[in-house]
Amino acid sequence: MPVPAQPKIYRIVHVDRLPSIIAAGQMLSDSEMLKTPLGGTNIGMDKIKARRLNELKLSCHQNLYIGQCVPFYFCPRSIMLYLIHMRNPELTYQGGQQPIVHLEADLHAAIAWAQANDRRWAFTLSNAGAYYFEDRCDLARLGDINWDAVNARQWSGNGVSRLIKEGKQAEFLIEQAFPWRLVERIGVFSQSYVSPVSNAMQGAAHRPRIEIRREWYY
Repeated sequence: MPVPAQPKIYRIVHVDRLPSIIAAGQMLSDSEMLKTPLGGTNIGMDKIKARRLNELKLSCHQNLYIGQCVPFYFCPRSIMLYLIHMRNPELTYQGGQQPIVHLEADLHAAIAWAQANDRRWAFTLSNAGAYYFEDRCDLARLGDINWDAVNARQWSGNGVSRLIKEGKQAEFLIEQAFPWRLVERIGVFSQSYVSPVSNAMQGAAHRPRIEIRREWYY
């Protein structure tokens, strides 16, 4: 599959974190969250977060740890969401996938903002929480991402190459913070989550559209 003309990026958060993100006007990296915690439920794996903060660095930027960046996937319905759905025992959060919302933004708009604000950015070809991954910081190299894997609905099981699972976990990373105003759309599991999201944006200057996107979930 060729590189999409307008690639989108996706971050998943618990719906109860939206008010603090909107109040701050931005999403924060894990390193920034240690200094200024945002309210709401943490849905990540603490062990992997610690590794990203203290061990894993990008190769295309000097002394930039993964945990100093806000991470996004290139697709909804991520493998991380599956772990949440299955209530993986390594997760502190055990509330399932329904309260999780997808925040969608445009890749090119995100990079333009990063460059205008002196923020480093990169993308990886697989999971940036693993000990071995490749990263790039050149838009001309977007074709290095396995876009077939990114868009695969079936990423494990008999007859499915492990390269699909690895490629699906490609990430976009932006240093320190990501502005709320760049979020274009919010995907929710069902009608039950439209009101909580809408209420969280009450009075906000920027109100992305809310859509029920059941196909973005397991």
